[in-house]
Amino acid sequence: MISEDRLVRITGRYEFIEAKMAEGGGDFVALAREYAELKPVVEAVRRYQVLLGNLREAEEMLSDSEMRALAEEELPRLKALLPELEHEVQLALLPRDAADARPAMIEIRPGTGGDEAALFAADLLRMYQRYAEGRGWSFAIVAQQLTELGGIKEVTAAIKGEGVFARLKFESGVHRVQRVPQTESGGRIHTSAATVAVLPEAQEVDIQIDPNDLRIDTMRSSGAGGQHVNTTDSAVRITHVPTGIVVTSSEKSQHQNRAIAMQVLRNRLFDMERQKAAEARAADRRAQVGSGDRSERIRTYNFPQGRMTDHRINLTLYKLDQILQGDLDEVIDALIADHQAQLLAETGA
Repeated sequence: MISEDRLVRITGRYEFIEAKMAEGGGDFVALAREYAELKPVVEAVRRYQVLLGNLREAEEMLSDSEMRALAEEELPRLKALLPELEHEVQLALLPRDAADARPAMIEIRPGTGGDEAALFAADLLRMYQRYAEGRGWSFAIVAQQLTELGGIKEVTAAIKGEGVFARLKFESGVHRVQRVPQTESGGRIHTSAATVAVLPEAQEVDIQIDPNDLRIDTMRSSGAGGQHVNTTDSAVRITHVPTGIVVTSSEKSQHQNRAIAMQVLRNRLFDMERQKAAEARAADRRAQVGSGDRSERIRTYNFPQGRMTDHRINLTLYKLDQILQGDLDEVIDALIADHQAQLLAETGA
């Protein structure tokens, strides 16, 4: 049962913020952020409260001989709506991941499988780029290294838009592909893999990095197969000594490389802190589905059968072509629903 006191507190806080913003008092940016977060919650709460009010009125009408027939007709409809609106409110009240609204960086690297794994990594990059475009997000490649065959040695892309991390955070993990490689003349099906890491964008206020903890090296950068060689020492490698995290960027500008590498390092450290906090809250689970273990195989793309299987929720879809074209909403929606169900079970809602 949903606590009425809690609902009153939430709507009261929302109305207080609304009045404060109208007056122009307080930290407007912080108030606007909290207001935006509370708005969908309060809208769900108000729909629920209106339904409860209508139910009470209909039940009172049963004692009125003139209104009884109308009440008996209305009550079944209202009672049928109650579980749906209760569930809507329960979902709205679930604890929010503070990083959900943030932009994200996505890192893709080939795993086992040589050239075929690098080509599959390029397929995943295109898939996410098309998905981002379909949602109206901006998608910018900030660093990448290509193979001679057009595959990817590694790539980092920045994605900005509404709710980016909330929808992409479940993509972290090992993606496996089963298909006949373009380089295979015998027509045998090969299995290869690529790793995906989705990191919420960290701000400097989130992670303070001591310059004394950094070892910064400059290197000579080169493109695929030795092409586009930059003869100056423009590539940057930053090592965070306390954690051992190493970040490299090899674009044309050393200044740009340093900025990119520092942002990627900040994102990785922020993600590490988030994971530690998740483990402290619940040692037997992860706050993100599958994101705690980067080595976990989360999904298989089987080309001969035209299917994609997400192993975390046992979801199989026979529309591989559409998925690789960026049609990811069905699987992402299913992952979010499963995550919400887990949270509901844990909170006893």
